[in-house]
Amino acid sequence: MCGIAGIVDLIGSRAFDPAIVRRMAETIFHRGPDDDGYFFRPGLAMANRRLSIVGLEDGRQPIHNEDRSVSVVFNGELFDYPEIRTELIAKGHRFRTHCDTELIPHLWEEHGEGMLERLRGQFAIALWDGPQRLLVLARDRFGICPLYWTRQKLAEGEVLLFASEIKALLASGLLPARPDPRGINHVFTFFALPGPVTCFAGVNCLLPGRYLKVLLGSRGSGVERQGPARVEEHVYWQIDFPDRGEEEWHGFRRWGSNASSPLIDAYEAVMQRAVERRLRADVPVVSYLSGGVDSSVVVALACAQRRLDHKGPIPTYTISVQDPSLNERSQAAEVAQHLGASQVVVDFGQQDMLNTYPDLIRAAEGPVIDTSCAALLMLARAVHGDGYKVALTGEGADEWLAGYSWYKIHRLLSCLDAIPGLQFSHHARRAYLRLTGAPKFPWDIVRKVEATIGGPNAWLNLYGLFGSQKLRFFSEAMWEQLADHNPYADLQLNLDRARKWHPFNRSLYLGARVMLPGLLLASKGDRVAMNSSVETRYPFLDEDVFAFLAPLHPVWKMRGLRDKLIQRYLADRWLPHSVAWRRKGMFRAPLDGFHVDVPTFADQLLSPESLRKTGYFDEAAVAHWRSAFRNMPPRSNQRTMVEMGLVGVVATQLWHHTYIGGSLADLPAWKPPPVGSPKCQPSGAV
Repeated sequence: MCGIAGIVDLIGSRAFDPAIVRRMAETIFHRGPDDDGYFFRPGLAMANRRLSIVGLEDGRQPIHNEDRSVSVVFNGELFDYPEIRTELIAKGHRFRTHCDTELIPHLWEEHGEGMLERLRGQFAIALWDGPQRLLVLARDRFGICPLYWTRQKLAEGEVLLFASEIKALLASGLLPARPDPRGINHVFTFFALPGPVTCFAGVNCLLPGRYLKVLLGSRGSGVERQGPARVEEHVYWQIDFPDRGEEEWHGFRRWGSNASSPLIDAYEAVMQRAVERRLRADVPVVSYLSGGVDSSVVVALACAQRRLDHKGPIPTYTISVQDPSLNERSQAAEVAQHLGASQVVVDFGQQDMLNTYPDLIRAAEGPVIDTSCAALLMLARAVHGDGYKVALTGEGADEWLAGYSWYKIHRLLSCLDAIPGLQFSHHARRAYLRLTGAPKFPWDIVRKVEATIGGPNAWLNLYGLFGSQKLRFFSEAMWEQLADHNPYADLQLNLDRARKWHPFNRSLYLGARVMLPGLLLASKGDRVAMNSSVETRYPFLDEDVFAFLAPLHPVWKMRGLRDKLIQRYLADRWLPHSVAWRRKGMFRAPLDGFHVDVPTFADQLLSPESLRKTGYFDEAAVAHWRSAFRNMPPRSNQRTMVEMGLVGVVATQLWHHTYIGGSLADLPAWKPPPVGSPKCQPSGAV
């Protein structure tokens, strides 16, 4: 993958200072240390930092069509590049490189905006159509590659800036770093940042499956532009499921008790193809391996494909969390030994988490509550340190196949509602919240949230429990700023379709909309991997894999309390039976490092002076719960929730110190690199 950035004049067609765009690109040098490229036109400037993976020798961006009327900077991979290239050549298109980026200008010539529906892979794109004076910014279907944008009014007019990371927008010097309380509210609701809201005021995250059209208008004689620019947001793809009652059973009653179903044969073929595509690269590819069923299936299928290509088993990388209850090292070793794959193990202890957290917040550009993200940052460093650029991973399967424990909890609670009109599950949830000591949410808020997302949902059991921490820690000033902000309304869910689905699929949808792009593909994916110049690839997020799984009846995904049924039947063909049917273990890291062996910077961030400077949190509440949680039963849900809330407070304070204003702790604040940094000298422009 790579990094892209740019700026467009929405009022006139002035030439931008090249130093601005070069500073934006240098700020994301880590996303593309191999090469750079710049594109300047009246009213437009674009930049690319390249991590060379396909077409190593001739893939410098921007890349153009034959007459250079269409130009592209691109972040990502198009996995069906060889097939589509052959089709385009047959239609008369001429290619000058061996890079997948070159598909884009030619597909634009063929299909215009319909091009996006034909792109397969993970991507963030900036495309300039000169004759139309049109800039298109687009993001892939599931949100693997990030893309941020902002409109800023300046003394000279108005500009639109875009970049793969927010720090590149800040580096332009045209965007003031100011907090958006709505983003912090998202973090304390979803422990994720699903977009479009970010923690930076005025900065938008382009949602998965969407694109922006920036229409600059036409040139007249002696006049650079006629009329102001138009900025339009469009949807080219959305997650969809069948209407309730139209799901596909595929003979479950006959085949559902064993792995011999023809459906498993078909699923195996789709997954094999997805893995084969993601092994395509002009550099070696490795794989993450946790020992769970999802990453193990990916490694098994990758090893099989590499045998067909006359190569050895794929190298694997595993995190070993130094906590007996969280360590999956032995499970991963069992899989690696079974497949004959080499294994690199990266130890991750409490001190590693504390030492790495400031780097994690700098990479993520928002508060991160899931401490295991720091472990994955270290894992990517190990991959990069061994000279690799590409790693496969098993993320995405849990989203399509209900791999989280709260699906089981929701199913059990739903049994209490068997009598129509008597929703005993609501009372059970409230009783559980009282037992955990969680603050009480007004019942009308629960009803409002359910209405916003189309009805009861498995994820609300988790979000409701964690979201109660806002009532513990937010200050009065924070509540005043948020007013009646409903973070669920920001999600822009497709409720017209969702209300027609099976309730099970509505839960899958919310997870795929929130957890997937907001955490797993961001703070746990792209941001921590690309921080070390490593591209992560996701076979379970292949377009054909989703299209295969989405129509299936929920019973193939969760039977009783057994999750990921079809996945486990597939795994039984490739892995030891004990691995295929192993209970899901959440990949977590210890939480209590900030509160037991307290590092100096955490004490500084949580001091009354620092809390008053930011104004997000109640000083007395933070002091009380820092003391009180130590007397709670170890590993109890109450203690876990309070710890997560406190980690959220530390992470938010650390984010503010890093990006909004220093002086909260003895840690370096972020600042853009100086223009012309020796490691980032620009190579030229077109």
